[in-house]
Amino acid sequence: MASKSFYFQLVLRVVFITLSALGVAYFFFDKNYKLAGLFLVLLVVLSIYLIKYVNHTNRKIAYFFESIKNEDFTLRFPEYENVKSLKELNRSLNMLNEMIHKVHVQNQVQEKYYQEILKHADIGILTINNKGHILYANPRVEHLLNYTPLNHVKQLLQVDKGLYDLFATLEPFQRKLIELTNEREKIQLTLKSTTVTLDNKNLLVVVVQDIQKELDEKEADSWVKLIRVLTHEIMNTITPITSISESILNYYKKDDGLIPIKELTEKHIQNTYKGLEVVKEQGNNLMDFVQSYRSFLNIPTPDKSLVAAEKLLQKVLLLIDQDQQNKNIDFQILIIPDDLDLFVDEKQITQVLLNLCKNAVQSIAEQEKASIKITAGITANGEKYISVWDNGPGIPPELMDEIFIPFFTTKNTGTGIGLSLSKQIVRLHGGSLKLRSILNQETVFTLLFP
Repeated sequence: MASKSFYFQLVLRVVFITLSALGVAYFFFDKNYKLAGLFLVLLVVLSIYLIKYVNHTNRKIAYFFESIKNEDFTLRFPEYENVKSLKELNRSLNMLNEMIHKVHVQNQVQEKYYQEILKHADIGILTINNKGHILYANPRVEHLLNYTPLNHVKQLLQVDKGLYDLFATLEPFQRKLIELTNEREKIQLTLKSTTVTLDNKNLLVVVVQDIQKELDEKEADSWVKLIRVLTHEIMNTITPITSISESILNYYKKDDGLIPIKELTEKHIQNTYKGLEVVKEQGNNLMDFVQSYRSFLNIPTPDKSLVAAEKLLQKVLLLIDQDQQNKNIDFQILIIPDDLDLFVDEKQITQVLLNLCKNAVQSIAEQEKASIKITAGITANGEKYISVWDNGPGIPPELMDEIFIPFFTTKNTGTGIGLSLSKQIVRLHGGSLKLRSILNQETVFTLLFP
């Protein structure tokens, strides 16, 4: 409405100026110089008023935008103007000013709300620009890094040089782990980074979290599970030894003491011999169990070298195919790219893959169309991997967290050391061993290498 009125006033003034100009021209050529002069004065006056009218409106709009720019919402334009167009313009500007002020207040409230959330968050958050300036750091991250206020990453040199080096080389979408020690405590921190664009500038957002509590809980849980398995295995071995030893002792005892030698029979000797055989067997089993534990704790440092994935997987396939019972299993190998190389200890990784393949063979023994696929390639994150897939019955969800525990096994044979040993070997390579399983569909073990 205001724009229409302003447009009407402007057109009307231009029409009057045009008529005045025509009047000046007409009377001048008619040699009526008095009327020509009168129209000329009228033309000048109308032009001056037009300029003042336009400049007055422009100044109002300029003041309005300047106040918005400076976040000054106190500017008010009078709505009691005699000129209807100006009155409507002032009313529209005031309404727009109120709307912008309302949105501004809402944004401030929302920003304050988010800041309060970040202040009380249990994780540290900070943003860094490409020059190393820290634009925002919540109190939690200052507490974790033991420095306040945080304004630049160079300040981290005073905390720990390793921490500064880590931040200085941190790239988007990376995850890093570091241990910090100060006068209060020793903490394990994990750093995760991502990028955001603000005012056409890329900022690095870093999330810092103390995982010491989680590590302690995980370690305690692992110890409980390990002790439970160890206790189970040792008791299974010791109980028969104790029972048989007691039985052998009873062969030589009477109510009033030991049986005289002259009363010993061949049956006593035979039972004693059988009992000692069992004791010996159980003792050997216990020795094997302890030896397995020692081998788990004494894995040598990997002797890494570049190994062609094709050569490695063909070697594993050859070792698996030597067993006649595997003839009914469809083995497949897929390598992408064909010339993929792995920087690993060939012997150790061969041992891991053989163990995974043997587990897969045992799990699909009853399958009609048994299949095992060994795949090697590169993930979207640039990690090299080897996966062993089978179409067996899968692993129950309740056992997914148990199978990597040393000496845990669901089979009647074996020590239960294979998967935990495999995971330890991959960890020593700087990688990880992942498991995915769907009941009655598939099981996939994946070795990931940096």
